[in-house]
Amino acid sequence: MVINTQSLREQIYQHLRDGMQTGKLAPGATLNLNEISQKLGISKTPLRDALIKLEAEGFVTILPRRGVMVKKLILEDVREFYDILGALEASVVLDVFHQITPDHIRKMKHLNQAQRTALDEEDYGRYYRLNLEFHGVFLDLCNNKTLMRLITPLKQRLYDFPRHRYNVEWEKRNCSEHDTFIELIETGDREGAARFMKYRHWSYTYQENQIKRFHGSD
Repeated sequence: MVINTQSLREQIYQHLRDGMQTGKLAPGATLNLNEISQKLGISKTPLRDALIKLEAEGFVTILPRRGVMVKKLILEDVREFYDILGALEASVVLDVFHQITPDHIRKMKHLNQAQRTALDEEDYGRYYRLNLEFHGVFLDLCNNKTLMRLITPLKQRLYDFPRHRYNVEWEKRNCSEHDTFIELIETGDREGAARFMKYRHWSYTYQENQIKRFHGSD
């Protein structure tokens, strides 16, 4: 027997996040709190707690006396997320560079090749999960839990909602950028690896055309 140790709030939070990931709760949709409470057999209190967390992470907007809306991601949000993620990941690279071992490098190479395979197989869900794992190789070396709590929801906001379009050219370029990042690590270029992460990989300006194609209106 598997015991669920999550709090009720966390279970409801994950239920709503699953709905966003699968497309059942689309951006712009209004949540019927009475319906959710009845369907899950819960009171409004843990539901409100879960919604407060979702609002803090940018997934929903709580509208006073009007309900709760699943938040749409606009390009200005994406620009800000890229700036923040670039700064934070570059900072992590500088901090943990001395901890990156040949095993970590081999793992990044393996994950990057697996991403290419996922693209060839048109398995985009797997591709994005592997992309998160790739960055996790060095991010997981960071002991700053607050920083990690900032990074994770931002990436989820960028990639979690199902897309009607996928730009394979951009995704393959992403893998090539991973190759460059790995090479900089292998040559011991700590500052170069951090700069590349901030000013190329997470540069909104550099990636702008592809970002607009991915996050543009359907």
